[in-house]
Amino acid sequence: MSSSSDPSALTSAAYGHLLDLLVGSPNLDAFLDDVVRLAADVVTPAASCGLTLRRDGRPFTVSNSDVLAAELDEIQYGADEGPCLDALRGGVVTQIDDLAGDERWERYRPHAIAHGVVSSLSIPLLVDGQTIAALNLYSTQRAAFDGPQRQHAEAFAAQCAAALALTLRQAQQTEVQQQLCEAMASRSIIDQAIGILMAQHRCTARTAFGLLRQASQHRNSKLRDLAAAIITNISGEPPEAPTPFKTTTKADRIGED
Repeated sequence: MSSSSDPSALTSAAYGHLLDLLVGSPNLDAFLDDVVRLAADVVTPAASCGLTLRRDGRPFTVSNSDVLAAELDEIQYGADEGPCLDALRGGVVTQIDDLAGDERWERYRPHAIAHGVVSSLSIPLLVDGQTIAALNLYSTQRAAFDGPQRQHAEAFAAQCAAALALTLRQAQQTEVQQQLCEAMASRSIIDQAIGILMAQHRCTARTAFGLLRQASQHRNSKLRDLAAAIITNISGEPPEAPTPFKTTTKADRIGED
């Protein structure tokens, strides 16, 4: 993004760019990388930016605009304190105008000052009412995030949270679809094995399934693995998974027109 003397114009342009990223990023990692670089340009002068997520109760940086942001985030994780962690844990915006005169975070503050940081702003990102991330902005200038700059940063962070929520839901839908395909493949293989047992023992499907389950428990193996072994033993080849359903997107339909 080109620099602008009008923060409002810069933030409005950032909103449009954020929508472009949401549509055009090939995956979640690429989207987050682009978001932090965009966020670093929302304030004037530009700042270093990092995005912290919480996984299994522990914070980690998923993306950063430069080395400085990455180092400052890691310092806080190691010290187990800092503005980033306060925003992530407490869900509150944490602003520092002059780190040299701030008496909080004694384990973090000296290291941040040594890196040249003077002011910072950490903004929690809420998805479905839960703080799942923190957007961290660092500057070498005093009070870089005061007044209108903080307002613009918070407004952009809210847009980031909405975009992140949508991206995460899309990722979850993809995971669910993959799980369904795997379940279909397992069901198909088990059904083939049941058919083989029905023919061998001249029994019903229910009885054949009971035999398969008993053998699975006795051998301490999964139903699918045992079913696959039965099919391979009879046919001489491992079973083939069924062809998954193909989902058609709007873009696919446009390409066909």
